[in-house]
Amino acid sequence: MAPASLLDLVAALPPSDGWGPSVATETTLDGVPYAPYSKADKLGRMADWTEGKDRERGGRQQYGNRNYRDQQVYGANQQNNPFGIIAAEEEATFSVVDNTRTTTRGRGFGRGGGTVFRGRGQRGAQNQRGGARGTFQRVGAGRGGQQQGYDNRGGRGGRGGRRFGYRDDKPQRNRDASIQVRPDWALLEEIEFTRLTKLSLDTPDGEDIDSYGFLYYYDRSYDKQPGAKTSEKRLNVLERAAYNVTTSSDPIIQDLADKDEGTIFATDTILSMLMCSPRSVYSWDLVLTKQGDRIFIDRREGSSLDMVTVNENAADAPLETSEGNKDTINSPSGLMMEATHINHLFPIQVVQESESAKRDMPNEHPFYNPAEETDPAASKAYRYRRFDLSLADSEEALHLIVRTELDAVVKNTISGEDQFLTIKALNEFDNKAQGSGGALDWRTKLASQRGAVVATEMKNNSFKLARWTTQAILAKADMMKLGFVSRVNPRSPNDHTILGVLGYKPREFAAQMNLNLANGWGIVRTIVDMVLKMDDGKFVLIKDPNKNMLRLYSVPNDTFEDEGSVMEKVEEDGDDE
Repeated sequence: MAPASLLDLVAALPPSDGWGPSVATETTLDGVPYAPYSKADKLGRMADWTEGKDRERGGRQQYGNRNYRDQQVYGANQQNNPFGIIAAEEEATFSVVDNTRTTTRGRGFGRGGGTVFRGRGQRGAQNQRGGARGTFQRVGAGRGGQQQGYDNRGGRGGRGGRRFGYRDDKPQRNRDASIQVRPDWALLEEIEFTRLTKLSLDTPDGEDIDSYGFLYYYDRSYDKQPGAKTSEKRLNVLERAAYNVTTSSDPIIQDLADKDEGTIFATDTILSMLMCSPRSVYSWDLVLTKQGDRIFIDRREGSSLDMVTVNENAADAPLETSEGNKDTINSPSGLMMEATHINHLFPIQVVQESESAKRDMPNEHPFYNPAEETDPAASKAYRYRRFDLSLADSEEALHLIVRTELDAVVKNTISGEDQFLTIKALNEFDNKAQGSGGALDWRTKLASQRGAVVATEMKNNSFKLARWTTQAILAKADMMKLGFVSRVNPRSPNDHTILGVLGYKPREFAAQMNLNLANGWGIVRTIVDMVLKMDDGKFVLIKDPNKNMLRLYSVPNDTFEDEGSVMEKVEEDGDDE
């Protein structure tokens, strides 16, 4: 005897007088086929009155988004759905009458703003044309000055959304360190740039200790309208003796240290690197030596500290050849060599060399020896200045002595007094090449859009310009001259043309580029305090090549002194062979 079904057992039960409906004896399941079950089936809305209306408007279903998730029909994954309802022919003429005025409230760029986005359409969007490839959506003005739209992958863009195609696929650049950390170096401190930018120390204007060298007068003919054809002049190669002596090798600084004139000693190029370090991108290093209560901040031999970078702060900085850049002359190292060469020649050319008309400092040139040099000395004056870095609540004096440099002198047209200048040069390599940072064409835009050209340079070369401005303020220069030098041929880094020169007051230029000198002095004081707490020895401060961080290492005293002897020994061994 076959077992009874569940329905038969229920039907056999006696009727109950309790709560609930009475048990029916008839069933409606006879003849209905079994509906297979699929885990992919989803239960959505019981009724959707908007689907037909959206199809009528020409909208496009967004497969994969959250709206489509609730629009799947139960059992849709089956090939033959036994519960599918065939619409009657008369339903084709049925339409929903809706007189409600639909409005979309978008967010634009403030009052009256609007923009156009390209991408897949969104159902029911206003001012939208459906199509097979994509749609155009106009987003009008709204409150808050924000903008909200749809990106090209069907996702919701705008506030809080992901911006596809904008640095998502940009690989992380791995730059090389300026110096290799050795196993015997001890890590003392790691300082993030976010901490450095919060430091501040109000330091009074420095005082002059002494001045050396001489200065030629600036040639005012270079101050013609920048960008004009008549103001262009060829950059010439002039052989002049120029010096870049590090701190501990400077005889004047050594003499001041022996007289206890200060506690910290540095040059303006080294000090500006430390004061503007939060703006730096490339790796660099400084050597700090503590001898008793004195600290000497030096650059090591062979360091790129004095090299002039190009577009270091650009959003799309120049690529190295190892990163796929086939254009060697426009690589960071090639541009550095070119910019350094230009900044060596430009200050020499824009002065009038006349022995009868020049400004002599109280002391002779500290590094130039006429008996040994074959080339004449370049126009250069060295000011040794002292700054007080003492804290307000501290009785202990902490003085810093820095060697600053001046490049030329000019007569004031009103008062007739001499004004001291620092002279630097910005260089243009190719505004269409990779790494140009969106720079304008100087030959066509320097005369009409001078402000835009300078603003772009402030953005792409923030660190370099901050250092130059800091050096001018440290030297107490009256004016800073910026030359605009471009290649004669964008494919050749050898020939250049001077397009014009602009002059700025250092303090005003610092305010334009948001340069805070108090923050720089706070950074110097913080690093110095770290070293003063250590025992006598040698330390190396390195900027991490790929992170916004400084690292302070304690190194052996003979770290950089034995390299020369090792090289000489190798050469002698080679000669013997």
